[in-house]
Amino acid sequence: MSACVPTRHDHTSRSSRPPRASGIKRPHSPPPPPHGGRFRIPAADLSASVTVFLLAVPMSLGLAVAMDAPLEAGLISAAIGGIVAGLLGGTPLQVSGPSAGLTVVTAELIQIYGWRTTCAITIGAGLLQILLGSLRAARSALAVSPAIVHGTLAGIGVAIALAQLHIVLGGSPQSSAVANALALPDQLGRVSPAAPLIGVLTIAILILWPRIPGRIGRVVRRIPAALAAVVTATVVAAITAPGIARVDLPSWRSHALPEMPHGPVLALATAVLTVMLVASLESLLAAVAVDKLSADRAGGQATARSKADLPSASTPASASDSAPVRPDPACSSPPDPPVRRSDLDRELRAQGIANTLSGLVGGLAVSGGAVRSSANVRAGATGRASTVLHGVWVVLAAGLLVTALEQIPLAALGALVMMVGIQMVSFAHIRNVHKHREFLVYGATITGVLLFGVLKGVVIGIAVAVAVALHRLARTRISVTEQGGQHLVVVQGQLTFLAVPRLSRALARLPQDGDAVVELDGFFMDHAAYETIQDWSTAQTAHGGRVVFTGRSGGQIAEPASAAHSCCRPWTPWRNHHCHDRSGQTPETHHARLDTGRAPDCGSGAVEDRPPEHHTSHDASGAHSNPGPAGSPTAAPRRTGSNRLFSGLSSFQRNTAPLVREELARLAREGQCPSQLFITCADSRLVTSMITASGPGDLFTVRNIGNLVPPPDAESSDDSVGAAIEYAVDVLKVESITVCGHSGCGAMQALLGARPDPGTPLTSLWRWLRHGLPSLERMRSRHHAWARISGRLPADAVEQLCLTNVVQQLDHLRAHGSVARRLAEGTLQLHGMYFHVGEAQAYLLAEGASAGLALDEVFNRVDPGDAHASSDSHTPADAHALAGAHTPADSRSPGDADTPRPAAPGDPAGSGELERTGV
Repeated sequence: MSACVPTRHDHTSRSSRPPRASGIKRPHSPPPPPHGGRFRIPAADLSASVTVFLLAVPMSLGLAVAMDAPLEAGLISAAIGGIVAGLLGGTPLQVSGPSAGLTVVTAELIQIYGWRTTCAITIGAGLLQILLGSLRAARSALAVSPAIVHGTLAGIGVAIALAQLHIVLGGSPQSSAVANALALPDQLGRVSPAAPLIGVLTIAILILWPRIPGRIGRVVRRIPAALAAVVTATVVAAITAPGIARVDLPSWRSHALPEMPHGPVLALATAVLTVMLVASLESLLAAVAVDKLSADRAGGQATARSKADLPSASTPASASDSAPVRPDPACSSPPDPPVRRSDLDRELRAQGIANTLSGLVGGLAVSGGAVRSSANVRAGATGRASTVLHGVWVVLAAGLLVTALEQIPLAALGALVMMVGIQMVSFAHIRNVHKHREFLVYGATITGVLLFGVLKGVVIGIAVAVAVALHRLARTRISVTEQGGQHLVVVQGQLTFLAVPRLSRALARLPQDGDAVVELDGFFMDHAAYETIQDWSTAQTAHGGRVVFTGRSGGQIAEPASAAHSCCRPWTPWRNHHCHDRSGQTPETHHARLDTGRAPDCGSGAVEDRPPEHHTSHDASGAHSNPGPAGSPTAAPRRTGSNRLFSGLSSFQRNTAPLVREELARLAREGQCPSQLFITCADSRLVTSMITASGPGDLFTVRNIGNLVPPPDAESSDDSVGAAIEYAVDVLKVESITVCGHSGCGAMQALLGARPDPGTPLTSLWRWLRHGLPSLERMRSRHHAWARISGRLPADAVEQLCLTNVVQQLDHLRAHGSVARRLAEGTLQLHGMYFHVGEAQAYLLAEGASAGLALDEVFNRVDPGDAHASSDSHTPADAHALAGAHTPADSRSPGDADTPRPAAPGDPAGSGELERTGV
C-alpha cells in the first residue's frame, strides 16, 4: 500500500507534542530543493504576474483620468505599489497600486491645492502610516464598524461612477458627487454618439467576458476582462471613431515632482489624515479579503486532492476509511505550501513606505486593491514574486509601450473605472448590514460621503453608530403578567443603570409574599441592575415569597465576576460539559445563586437542564418552571435520545467549534500525523481523549468489544483491527501502541459467564468474544503469573481477567508482521494500560512486561505529579514486596507448575481453579 500522510509545514503549531524518534518521519518530508532553487521564480507566480499586469495598466490609467492627475502618475504608483509594497508587505498575495477609494479625495485635493502639493500630502500620509504600523495600530483599524467601512467605500464607489459617467458621455466630471449628479441632465442633452458607444461596448465586454460558456470560455477567461474590454474598444475606436479623445501621456521630462505644501495648516492636516485613513482602511480590508480567498483556494485544492485520492470501487477495503490515503510522493507533486495569515502591522508600514516613495517621485497615493489582489489569487500566485514582477512589467510598459497606450480611448478607461465604482457598492454587504440591523449606519455613512466628503462622512457614520448603540443599550422592555397566582416578569433588552428606575418600579408592584418568575431576555447586566435584582430578591424571600430566575433559550447574561457561573466552559473537564444533563435544581438553588453570588456545585446534581453556555438560572427552552401542586416550580425533565444529541451538537457549534476550527482546518489541510495507536474497549464510560488529555490529531484509535486484538492467523479473524494496525504502523509510522482495558468490562464478564447452548448458533457477539478465550486460558494457566495492580491483588475474577486480557492482547500484537518488524528495528513501543472507572485512576503495565521480557505483570499507578509514567515508579523488587503480603507464590516463575496456585480473587472454593466456562 503506497500512501503517505502530509507533513506539517508549521511545526510550531504543535509544540506540545513530544519529539519524534529520529528518522521515523523523514520519508514523508518534502524533498530538499535543488541547488540554487531559492532563486527560482515559480511558474505560477510568473503567469499570475502577467495577468495582474494586464489588468493593472488600464486600471491605473483610468484612475489617473478619474482623478484628473497626470497619467504617468498612475503608472508610477502601480510600479511602486507592486515592487515596494510587494517586497515589504505583510500580505504576500496582495497587489497594491493607485487607490480607487481615494479617487474622489485626490481629485478634490488636486483642484484645491494642485498636483505638486497633493504629492506632498501623499508623502505625509505615508509617513503617518509608517508611524501607526510601528505602533501596531493596524488591527485596531479593523475595530471600526463594518457598516461604516463598507458604507464609506460604497459612497466613494457611487461618487466614482457619477464622475466617470460624464467621461463616458464625452464630457468632463465636476468637483463633487452632488455637482456631477446635478450636471448629468445637461450632459445628456449635448452628448455625442462616439464616446457613449465605446463606453457601452467596454461595459458589455466587462460583463459578458467572464460568462462565455463552454471550452472557448475556459480558454478566453485566462485573459483579464479589463484587458479584453480596453483592447477591443481601442481597436473599434481606431476604425470607427478616429477623432475620439484618447490617452495623452506627456513626456517624462515634464513630470512634476512634489513641493512644500501651501495652504492652511489645519486643512492640510485634515487632508493628510483623510488620505491616510482611506488608504489604510482599503489596504487592511483588502488584506483580510486576500486571506479569505487564499484559505478558500487552499481548501478547494485540499478537497480536490482528497477526491482524487479516494480509492476506486475495485480497491479492496482497507484503512482508507480511517485516514486519508495519498499517492506516494515519488509519483505526485507536493501541494502548494500554505500561505501565512497577513501581518497587518507590517502591511501598514509597507503601504506607508510605498506612499512616501510614490509621493516623492510624483505618483498617486497607493493602497492594496481588492480587484487586483483577487485576480492575483485566482491566477494561482503562490508568493510575493507575482506582485513584484507585475510592478516590473509596469515599469517596462511605461518606457516601451507609450505609443500603444496613447491609442486607448478615454471613454473606455472611464467605463472601466465606472464599473470599478459600481462594484464597490456590494449587495452582499447591504444584506449583511440589514441582517444585523446596521443599515441606518450604512446609509448615513454613504449619504455623508456623497454630500460632505469622505472624512466628514466617516465622522457622521461613527456618530450614528454610537447613537444606535446607545439606543439599543437603553431600550429595555419590562412587562408583568399574572399566571395562576404566580407573577411573570419579562425583561427584554440589556439591563443597565438606565433601566434600573423602570425595573425597580415594576418589581415594587409585586406582592412581597408572592411567587415570581423573572425571565431575563438579554445578554448583558451591569452592576447597578444586578444589585437591584439581588436586593429585591432578598427582600422578597424574607417576606415568604419565592423567586425563580430564567433566561431565553440560546441567550447568555453577563454578570459581575463574583457571580459568574464558572462551571460550564468549553475547555473545562468533561463533567462540566454535562452540567445541563443533571436535574433536580430547586427554586432555592436559583435564589441562592443571586443571593450569595456563587454558582451551585456542578457535581452535586443540583444543576438544572440547560445548555452549558447559560450562566443564568434557566432551562434550555428559556421558559420558566411550571408550578407544582403547592405553587412551587418543578425541575425540568431530563432530555433523552435525539434531544440530547441535538443539544450536544448545538453546544459544540456554539462554544467549542469557534475555538477548534483553526486547528481542525489545519489538520484537514495537512492530514493526520498521530504519534500513538490506542486500542481500547467500546465501553461508553471510557473517554480516550479525556483520560489521555489528547486532542484532534493525537491518537489513532481503535475501539471494539473487550479491546481485543485477534492474532493474524486466528480463525474467523476480523480484518478491520488488523487493517488499522497495519495502517498505523506502516503508513502513519506511529511511535507506540497502547492496549487499554478497564474495570467492569462487560466482555470479560461474558467470558466468565454462562456458556451458550450448544445447539444454538453463535451470535456475532460470541463469535467476536472467541478472540478473548486465550486471555481466559492464560488466567487459568499455571504457567503464567497473575497480573496484579501495584500494591494490591485484583478485587475479583473480572478485574483479574481484565488485567490478564491486556497482557494477552500485547502478545497478539507482537504476532503481527508489521509490528514485529518495527519492534526489531527499535522504532516502536508497546504499552499496556488499565483504567479503573470507579476510581478514575489509570495504571500502566511495567515496561518489561509490556515488552514481553518480564515475568511479573504489574500495573503501576499513574500519580498526578508524574511527568511521565514508566516502570521506574516501581521496580520489580518493589512489586514483589507490595504483593508479597497477599500471596508469595504470585511471583513464581512459569516453571513452578508443581506448586499449587493461590485462590483466585472471587473464587469462594479457594481451589485455585476457576470453573471452565468457555464459549
